[in-house]
Amino acid sequence: MQTTVLIALLGAVVLASLWAAPRRASVDGFFGGLGAEGRVPGLWVLVLSQVTTWIFARSLMNAAILGYYYGIAGTLAYAAYYGSFLTGGFIVARLRAGGARSMQDWLGARFGTTGNACYNLVIALRLLSEVFANLLVVGLIFNAVLAGSGTTAILIVAVLGLAYSAWGGLSAALRTDVVQMVVFLVVFGVAFVALVASPGFDFGAVMTAPGASGPYNGWVLLVVALLQVFSYPAHDPVMMDRGFIADEATTRASFLHAFWISTLCIIGFGFFGIQASFVGAAYEGELIGTWGVMFPPWVFVALMLSLLVSALSTLDSALASAARLVVEELRLAPRSLNGGRVVMVGFMIAGTLLTLWGNATLFDAVAVSGTASMFLTPVLVVGLVMGRAVALWGYLVAFGAAVLGAFAYFARGWDSVAMLLPEGHKYEQLLVICVVVLAVGFAGVLAAMRRG
Repeated sequence: MQTTVLIALLGAVVLASLWAAPRRASVDGFFGGLGAEGRVPGLWVLVLSQVTTWIFARSLMNAAILGYYYGIAGTLAYAAYYGSFLTGGFIVARLRAGGARSMQDWLGARFGTTGNACYNLVIALRLLSEVFANLLVVGLIFNAVLAGSGTTAILIVAVLGLAYSAWGGLSAALRTDVVQMVVFLVVFGVAFVALVASPGFDFGAVMTAPGASGPYNGWVLLVVALLQVFSYPAHDPVMMDRGFIADEATTRASFLHAFWISTLCIIGFGFFGIQASFVGAAYEGELIGTWGVMFPPWVFVALMLSLLVSALSTLDSALASAARLVVEELRLAPRSLNGGRVVMVGFMIAGTLLTLWGNATLFDAVAVSGTASMFLTPVLVVGLVMGRAVALWGYLVAFGAAVLGAFAYFARGWDSVAMLLPEGHKYEQLLVICVVVLAVGFAGVLAAMRRG
């Protein structure tokens, strides 16, 4: 019964998304997000689009899982990444003040083709991980509610998400994000009210609960998030693309509203994980199985629907940004509707194939991409904030350190890599990696700094 209801509700959301997508697609709308007659999106379209593409399914699950293991410390650690709206808004404002129309525009003017190539490689991997991780959550959900249905569900959602994304590109993503975000807020709001109104919920206990493994590693992860939060938004093309559509005042306001709304949603979802640890529930299937036992069927369905809606909303935005990256920045496909659609198909196929890889550790993708993005911190601090010119070799030193750091965390289980890392929990190792990456990056950039 739960499975039937969930499929019916998801189908209704997909139909609503198809209805909201633009009837006519234009090249400027597909790649630039312009609506009918060339109109730019309004404030709340941008806000809801920013929020729904950042509180995606993987993030919701990460917040809950970290809350389960590390209590409020784990949830706050993940919520700290949403400070990216503040740092991202700052970066966009500085870029626009200098006349740049994108991160690639600014980097290309200072570091040429090589600088852009390094950046584009990182964000291409980021976009691919977004497609992969959100499809993976879809598979986890349907495997939990109907054993063995995960792969089929992934394929169906991939095809449906691709269908309306490929029709209108970024303009379709913006319009459907509004519908999907409204649905998410209503469904998640109902589930959250049911949680806090339940007899076993104690707000004070949840706010002080240590989690199943104790809070220490949650606080370690909070420090990691604070180290990564400046560079993290700059390597997220979904956020950056939305920073150059509307006028500067509207854009600035959209980032501020997106910050507080998304942060509250992430902390709220983390409460479900904290409550699971607080009541002593056994961890099962990325918490999905746990919630199926903890909550009444209608609350469980509401939670699963909110996850599925957030996955769908992120897929279309990731595909739209992938099309813009390959067509407008890399110029590897013609700037046409068909050119963008071919790119979308390629990214969706690659992301779907990655779900067969077998790695279901959802936070790993965040940690790896966040570490890889840290080469941007010294480059932006010195070049964008301080306004100093930096030689290309300094940029490459920072990039090399970040990529090696990301690889070290990814391959920490390999004997050859493990011997280079300090003993301890993986988040302690991640913290050490981040400190070293920043130290080497700043040393290289500062040494390569010149007056200009």
